[in-house]
Amino acid sequence: MHIGLHIGKFHWPGSPENISDKLKEIAKVADEAGFYSIWVMDHVFQLGAQFGSVHGPEEEEMLEAYSTIAYLAGVTKKIKVGVQVSCNFFRNPALLIKMMTTIDVLSKGRTYFGIGAGWFERETVGYGYDFPSLKERFERLEEILKIAKHMWSGNTDPFEGKYFSLKEPLNNPPPVSKPHPPILIGGSGEKKTLRFVAKYADACNIVLGTTIKNAGRLTGEDITWESNVERLKHKYAVLKQHCEDVGRPYDEIEKTVTTYIQISPDAMTAQDVIEICKKLNDAGCEHVVFNMPNVHEIKPLKIMGKEVIPKVLNL
Repeated sequence: MHIGLHIGKFHWPGSPENISDKLKEIAKVADEAGFYSIWVMDHVFQLGAQFGSVHGPEEEEMLEAYSTIAYLAGVTKKIKVGVQVSCNFFRNPALLIKMMTTIDVLSKGRTYFGIGAGWFERETVGYGYDFPSLKERFERLEEILKIAKHMWSGNTDPFEGKYFSLKEPLNNPPPVSKPHPPILIGGSGEKKTLRFVAKYADACNIVLGTTIKNAGRLTGEDITWESNVERLKHKYAVLKQHCEDVGRPYDEIEKTVTTYIQISPDAMTAQDVIEICKKLNDAGCEHVVFNMPNVHEIKPLKIMGKEVIPKVLNL
């Protein structure tokens, strides 16, 4: 099992003045500790109280995602970088693919391309964008997935879609990752999202709740960790059926999960995290990405590298 790190906030003691130095320290330690991947969100506002105490109010510090993963790639050597997940209506899709390709080239192939339908209306209208209907957001998502495949295949013929028209989608140099950066779709909707995963993606990502004590609810539902794991198994079964429907081997798709942990005396131990990994592995997860609210303390990263990652690599 692979272990990734999700950095979901940048409000630390000393921020905003120390954001650059602290982020570099986090990335370098995670790289040295053996984390497989490092991710940031594609938001311009923080997520707010609706996501419990692991995220801050909307006004807290937030970095633009693609600038940030380019920085993370530049200060690390081995770890893969990605956005979990890109909002599909923030950027022109051809430029987005060019940006992703550029980071893949400069990192020598250490990227994931995470994409989703988008959902946060307040930040969208706050930055002057129209907030599309749910139907339109999914139509745009599918069109962007088609554009990604088109451009990463080296096809420079015009692309004509419902929302986007590309007259000459040149993309040179091509990505180092072959055939292209792995496409990861975030979300767990059974009718559209998981069908898109089966049809277009190399990986899926499902966000689970948290086992952190007193962290608050992250999903707006009164559910337990155990019920979340059962829900995950169900989602994988739905994905498998979609794969069968489109003639795609289910095993081709990397199953990733994002969830929240906190290694500290008043929260959980390394052994607790190992047990979480075992349960997720048993459910079918191959790559768990941990959001660690106290990541700025650095010690939890070192504990992960010494006591957790070596023990779960062969699960």
